[in-house]
Amino acid sequence: MENNSKQTEPIDHPVINVDIACVGFGPAMGGFLTTLSRKLVKSDGSAAFQSRCADGMPLQVVCYERADDVGFGVSGVVSKARSLKKSFKDELFSIPMACGVKKEKLLYLLDPYKASRRPLTMRIADKFIRIIKPLLPFKDDAFEVLWSPEFLHKKDGLIFSIGQFTQWVSGVVQSSGMVQIWPSTPASKVIVEDNCVKGFRLIDQGVDKTGKPADGFVPGMEIRAGLTVVGDGPVGTIGRQIDDHFGMPEGAERNDWAVGMKMVVDLPENTALEPGTVIHTFGYPEPEIFGFLYVHPDRIASLGIFVPSWFDSPIRNTYRYLQYWMLHPYFWKHLKDARLRSWGAKSLLESGQRGTPYLAGNGYARIGEGSGSTNVLTNSGVDEAWETGVILAEAVIELLEKNLPFTKENLDAAYVKRRKESWIEKEGKIAEKARDGFNCGFISGVLGMMLSGLSKGLLNIPGKPKPISKRVKTLDEFFKDKISPDELKKIIDECAAKGLPLNSILMERTGWQPIQYDGKLLVSHQDALLIGGKVQAPDGYADHVIFINPALCKECDRKICIEMCSGQAIAPGEDGVPAFDREKCVHCGACMWNCVKEISEAKVNIRFEAGTGGLHSAEN
Repeated sequence: MENNSKQTEPIDHPVINVDIACVGFGPAMGGFLTTLSRKLVKSDGSAAFQSRCADGMPLQVVCYERADDVGFGVSGVVSKARSLKKSFKDELFSIPMACGVKKEKLLYLLDPYKASRRPLTMRIADKFIRIIKPLLPFKDDAFEVLWSPEFLHKKDGLIFSIGQFTQWVSGVVQSSGMVQIWPSTPASKVIVEDNCVKGFRLIDQGVDKTGKPADGFVPGMEIRAGLTVVGDGPVGTIGRQIDDHFGMPEGAERNDWAVGMKMVVDLPENTALEPGTVIHTFGYPEPEIFGFLYVHPDRIASLGIFVPSWFDSPIRNTYRYLQYWMLHPYFWKHLKDARLRSWGAKSLLESGQRGTPYLAGNGYARIGEGSGSTNVLTNSGVDEAWETGVILAEAVIELLEKNLPFTKENLDAAYVKRRKESWIEKEGKIAEKARDGFNCGFISGVLGMMLSGLSKGLLNIPGKPKPISKRVKTLDEFFKDKISPDELKKIIDECAAKGLPLNSILMERTGWQPIQYDGKLLVSHQDALLIGGKVQAPDGYADHVIFINPALCKECDRKICIEMCSGQAIAPGEDGVPAFDREKCVHCGACMWNCVKEISEAKVNIRFEAGTGGLHSAEN
């Protein structure tokens, strides 16, 4: 299958020259543009710096965002907000859905239905907890952990909505008059000349699904800049292309991932959950799956789960597991009459500092989650991402004041040195090996995090992260103790004939109860796409999920891309090759890191490229 990046006929792409071109508008870019824009105007209202590409004009700074609006993030977040508070102080509390953290709970959830795959140690612990439950803070099959380490706390922090926050920040940035932000403009190809990043090309319009010009063809513009700031996240096209071209630093690897799926809900009028409440969970619906619930003002809550790459199930359907998590007795008493407002999902790079790429080079700099800023010990990423943007902005201002070019040498001295000396890097170093134990098992993973946190990173439980292709079990292996090979083959064949994914049938066959839809909160995955996510994609663009070698898809015995697809955009197709429907794609990127078929070293059989559409909800 061909797309616009593989065209052989030369196309004349119009060119725009700017001083600083930015890719992706999230927390990291918000930090960069907020800090930068404050220094671009003098106290008398005149421009602080003159453009190097447009005579007589102020510095030209433009940001291009893939989503149809800058506010289309993914659900609520809780953060210590150290860097955010430094940038905005009390202004943050004026953002819709924002409030301070008032109460924190850590819960160990037992399995009320005896369907999850718990190791022996957990089964023994569960029985012991149930025997002595009158002596414990135990209620509704949940054990409240009375003590948790300081590194997990978000005391004096902030609960807010990423969507509402980025909308608000974009208004602050653009009100300066010195920065332009253009949503619905995916960047498709980085421009590298003589090992210097010169900018990027926007996606072609008026093409068919394979990327070939059709009626109304408009070639994507080339955005050329003295500095390209890349903040397009861990699955962003430009960031990954830069990694492919320049390689990764020695020892850097990105094998730990997760899908975070979240909902924003209206709580019942008589809810006992108070604004500012933060609840984190572990133990259910599977030991490896973590959950959360954050309560905003006005009876609104954000809730969700994280399904990690080291969960070995080949039918890891996040939406299904999220419904079982909501149905746990501890939460269902609060959610029984709740109503879905919005819904979303994204990939999370769980490698943290270990996944740090080259932070700068000739003509470019990296910020945010895609730059390895997430702290995998404290489960924190938004504030860290924001701070990387602030640090880069301070470095850029320094270079502008000295009238120095954006070379690797200058960016290393001004940006990378600053960042290496920052609290992000110091805390990230402590967290670097904190989750290694999960590669050996759930119990060793929890103990490893505790050990790393309490020892400030000096002690860890070793465990080497592996690519999905080398760790996820086959269907036969995973279900060998619950379903006979003959019955399993029959189920697989029947689902293939009907064009259905396997997850619901196999989960119910192995003890999970059918979901009883209530039409308000418990709705089908398809209804969530319509009610809570408003997923859509315009015509005239190429498909952005491509199965490179269909023969490998045919022989694949797991097809996790289908089972884990957050929006059911990938489904069983003809002759064993999955079918992609971009009208349902939420751009989480999980298909890419869940592919188990490698075509070369560290290259899988799915190509995830620039694309339009996705979720349309400013509350997410």
